Amino acid sequence: MTGFVVLAVTLAAGALAGFLLKRRAGAFRAKDGARMDLGEPLGERATLVQFSTAFCQPCRATRRVLAEVAEMVPGVRHVEIDAESRLDLVRAHDVMRTPTVFVLDKSGKIVKKASGQPRKADVIAALALAVDTPSQ
Repeated sequence: MTGFVVLAVTLAAGALAGFLLKRRAGAFRAKDGARMDLGEPLGERATLVQFSTAFCQPCRATRRVLAEVAEMVPGVRHVEIDAESRLDLVRAHDVMRTPTVFVLDKSGKIVKKASGQPRKADVIAALALAVDTPSQ
């Protein structure tokens, strides 16, 4: 009987952890406002930065979504970074998985971050915050 209880509790805890991780994937979270130096030009109004790896399937869909949003909004640039070749940025900004997306304002200040594949509507909402935020 004790084994059955332990199994049931373990399965319930695993299911809850899986649910919470899935729900959080791709959701944008506020960031502390650190700056990201990409070593290349930023967008006039905002920049969508995507960290990807070569064999990441969700990275392809994310690339498509971010490119579409960048085309929709004037002055917004999409920059894709190979996480394996830019370990300095990966470490500095706590990129733990790919895709990871950062929304930067026009000065390079991080406004939002999402780990996992974000929805287009969420990207647009996060971008609106970056575009509307006055740079310091």
